[in-house]
Amino acid sequence: MLKHRGFPGRMPGSDFQFTIRRANPKGVTPLTRRERRSDRKSVDRRADTAFMQALWDSFGEEPFERGNLDAGRLSWLFGREVVPDQDPFDPEDYEALLRINVNLARASYPDVFEE
Repeated sequence: MLKHRGFPGRMPGSDFQFTIRRANPKGVTPLTRRERRSDRKSVDRRADTAFMQALWDSFGEEPFERGNLDAGRLSWLFGREVVPDQDPFDPEDYEALLRINVNLARASYPDVFEE
């Protein structure tokens, strides 16, 4: 499992995790698309924004390996702002390649992409 050096481990000042320390010995947690409802707490929305900022700062428009990125946090963006970059895609593979869907991410998180 690739460890993304320099990637923040969590949202500053919170317990919202962005990375995991080690591979799950019981199996890889699959990436699934989680539905974001309009009544989500503002702190949850801030965590999504902070995670998208970290992804953009670290990878930009380039494909990136899932590695030690937290599956739960990725799943809030997966299938929309973060999409598979390979076919076939295995949602249970730490080496799976992903990329940011820049157009949708700009619309969903305009603060991240301000110039």
